[in-house]
Amino acid sequence: MKVYSISELTEGVRAGDKRLLGKAITLVESTAPTHRPQAEELLQALMHYTGKSVRIGITGVPGAGKSTFIESFGKLALQHGKRVAVLAIDPSSTRNKGSILGDKTRMEELSREPNAFIRPSPSSGILGGVANATFESMLICEAAGYDFILIETVGVGQSEVLVSDMVDVFLFLKIIGGGDELQGIKRGVMEMVDLIFINKVNDENRRQAKNTKVELLRALHFMPSKEEKWKVPVVLGSALENEGLDELYLKMQEFIALKKASRSFHHTRRRQAEKRFDYWVQQYILQKTQSENSGDIYNELKQNAADFQENPSSAAKKFIDKFFD
Repeated sequence: MKVYSISELTEGVRAGDKRLLGKAITLVESTAPTHRPQAEELLQALMHYTGKSVRIGITGVPGAGKSTFIESFGKLALQHGKRVAVLAIDPSSTRNKGSILGDKTRMEELSREPNAFIRPSPSSGILGGVANATFESMLICEAAGYDFILIETVGVGQSEVLVSDMVDVFLFLKIIGGGDELQGIKRGVMEMVDLIFINKVNDENRRQAKNTKVELLRALHFMPSKEEKWKVPVVLGSALENEGLDELYLKMQEFIALKKASRSFHHTRRRQAEKRFDYWVQQYILQKTQSENSGDIYNELKQNAADFQENPSSAAKKFIDKFFD
């Protein structure tokens, strides 16, 4: 199998070569220590070409129809002349780290479009509904010239704050049914959303969907405003029937325009990059602490914590104090 140089990957990504784009993402997703320096070199080479897309996080409870929505919304964006990349995160087994990676088959029509790119990635046990290198994969797709980067998350929950911390628009998909329509929607998620789409609305549940919309808007009224002058809209529709998507697309454009006009778009991007910097500082410190030079004391104190000879936090502090001494 051919090994591509960083310059070949860089040129391939910039040229929109989907095969080399996939190779580039595989490189940044790799956990092999020898691949990390190459990944950093590639990301640095592409950095100048990033930042020009709209980053959209899409979350919702299982069964909300995320994949169907993304395919329909993606095709709509293509009709508006946009190029669309989808980073679909599949849940991984916590035991063997395996994942299904079936999103590409569920978005068959979109995957055949020349201006669309779909990349399923395993979450590898990472909380927050994202993969470890989702942010870096997103940058690579931006460098390849995609206008919309759609990030499909594993599910919905408090930990979705990680998704919110890397996108410009956070969209929540809701469906009708299951008793109390607001049950299971955690306050933390409601405080992060920018748009809500009630999916799978039909003639049979339309009245119930309208009641749910009223309940959601009432709940949102008591939430702190995430973006000044923006009231989170609740749109009814059906991704399968392409109903409500045009309205949602326009609302999304309005939201992005509002953020750019108020300069919060740029401010949010800076804050997200700072958080990603903090994340990688932690990762690299952890790698250093587990290196050969510090491995003995690290393993000794870790064993002490496992044997209940020391409090885990105290043992960790003792190690860090020794490491940075």
